[in-house]
Amino acid sequence: METVRLGSSGLRVSRIALGCMSYGDAARGGHPWALDEQTSQSFFAQAIDLGITFWDTANIYSMGSSEEFVGRAIAKHSRREDIVLATKLNGRMHAGPGGSGLSRKAVLEQVDASLRRLDTDYIDLYQIHRFDPHTPVEETMEALHDVIKAGKVRYIGASSMWAWQFATMQHAADLGGWTRFISMQDQYNLIQREEEREMHGLCAYQGVGVLPWSPLARGRLARPWGQSTTRSDTDAFGKTLYTDSDAAVVEAVEQVARERGVAMAQIALAWVLSKEVVTAPIVGATKPHHLPDAVAALEIDLSQEEIHRLEEPYGPHLPTGF
Repeated sequence: METVRLGSSGLRVSRIALGCMSYGDAARGGHPWALDEQTSQSFFAQAIDLGITFWDTANIYSMGSSEEFVGRAIAKHSRREDIVLATKLNGRMHAGPGGSGLSRKAVLEQVDASLRRLDTDYIDLYQIHRFDPHTPVEETMEALHDVIKAGKVRYIGASSMWAWQFATMQHAADLGGWTRFISMQDQYNLIQREEEREMHGLCAYQGVGVLPWSPLARGRLARPWGQSTTRSDTDAFGKTLYTDSDAAVVEAVEQVARERGVAMAQIALAWVLSKEVVTAPIVGATKPHHLPDAVAALEIDLSQEEIHRLEEPYGPHLPTGF
């Protein structure tokens, strides 16, 4: 497995990231498709075997149980120093003033809670899950800088927001002499490409690595249009992201995959990986072939003609996911 620098930072990560939202205790608020701890273990082990050592979770995933699963999986299948561990904060963990958002109180409280659940002394990449319009950006950036100086966090990143919001936070860090974000985790796939308009240009200019979430559009780019799964049938959020107008894009992926004799997921991921600003797509795995398909995508070099065919059916979308 190739490792690359995350943006212009010195942190090296595997070219594929393991997304851990699908691992957690459904009884604690997890998604209906979430895999329990015993079932999820095979995917952590498979990730290690394939060289996928960049693991991404969040405090809000299954109300903390995803972080617990990840922490125990690292101890069981690897060594802490061999894993680049990423988690996030912002979502509502409890009703108290430090239970959500990006206030100083929330940052200091939630980083400690995540460290306990992950059973680790430090987090490699601590990400703000969304922008907090109710907290001054200076307060957030200084608090994030302080948890780095305290040794609890190595690097910081951000996730889905408007480009102007991200630029404002980076500028606040510069003015305060605080740590800047090295990564942007945003929704990016062949069906949803709106981040190309402003965010990705900003990230390229500032040396920020992009970590696409939902690079397969929640599986819609991995199967013929109209086929459903347990997740697609029960994913209320996912139903707000994509519509029947996206069918032509999926059909283009299916055609290129058929011509190459490979899985649709490999073509869709190869397209994401072909974008220079992208460091590592975040791939969730709930079936044995998901991670091998993701790794196989690294070997696919799409031609310019294939890229044109994949991109040509795209139509403008409203930005979604934040």
